Amino acid sequence: MTANPRPTPEVAVLVAAYNAAATLPQTLASLRRQTLDRIEILCVDDCSTDDTLTILQAQAAEDARIRVFQTPVNSGHAVARNLALRHVTAPYVCMVDADDWLSDDCLAAAVHTFHAHPQTDCVMLRLMQHFQDTGEEKDYGLPAALQGDNAISGKEAFELSMDGWKLHGLYLIRTAIHRQHPLDTTTRLYSDDNTYRLMYLACHEVRACGGIYYYRKNASSQTSVEHFHLHRFDFMEANLSLLLAMKKAGISRALIRRFEGSRWMIFIACYRLFLQHQAELSEAEQQALRPRFLTILHTFRPSRLPLRYRWKPGYWLTLSMRLFDLQQRIYLAFKYKIMSTHA
Repeated sequence: MTANPRPTPEVAVLVAAYNAAATLPQTLASLRRQTLDRIEILCVDDCSTDDTLTILQAQAAEDARIRVFQTPVNSGHAVARNLALRHVTAPYVCMVDADDWLSDDCLAAAVHTFHAHPQTDCVMLRLMQHFQDTGEEKDYGLPAALQGDNAISGKEAFELSMDGWKLHGLYLIRTAIHRQHPLDTTTRLYSDDNTYRLMYLACHEVRACGGIYYYRKNASSQTSVEHFHLHRFDFMEANLSLLLAMKKAGISRALIRRFEGSRWMIFIACYRLFLQHQAELSEAEQQALRPRFLTILHTFRPSRLPLRYRWKPGYWLTLSMRLFDLQQRIYLAFKYKIMSTHA
């Protein structure tokens, strides 16, 4: 007698994992506890050197909803998630980092919102920041426009995400939309955030639900401001990639100009980070970074920046790398002189 096939899952969860053995059991336990049973958990091991793959395989042996894949070489979260996306069968999809977790009713709450509002293409989760060092938790919050049962357009959601991430990028979205917009792999870090923003533009309607995404704040993360790592400089190329995507999508000149101001500030912050940590870098690393800075510098034009950035001390745009470098060194010298005076 042939067994009945397992019902088609309603939600696919993408989990990219690299050396996540310490936190992965908590992540997977939260997914397996979901009150929505009809889910598929697609896990990708990105060539870990710890017990990550062993843990994934053991969990998959216990729960048929878990499927395990591997990248051929260590490639970063965006590549790993794109690999998992190719195997999705559910109509809705979300991602969960291998050191984060969900409330037990999270996916059920999101699917309920989709079913109650057929025009909705994206359902935001409630983001709870969990500070690992202290155990403190802080609600990231959602814009007033999404409170209660309110909905906003995809364009409004995109603009809110571009305004200092007033709308975060943790949500469930229709798989068809995600497949049209695989994650940007321009850089190992940061560029995947571009896609989570741009997917809003493909949405007719965006709503929020009460399901909670617990985001572990870890000072040792490569994206943490307390942690210096060469991949921090990927932010420059990731922002340029997003600018090009915004232009291709026909985003308004006003919003692009606002983003250019933000991109300029981030570029300056990256260069100052380079100057502050230059002694920690090898000569080869420094030589590899310098042409990257020059290339990005030449993508800016004074006419495209908001007026307040054009002549502000320390932020003046010059396309001469030598003058730009001198300006930043003078700025940092005065900054630390003032700080030492007031200490």
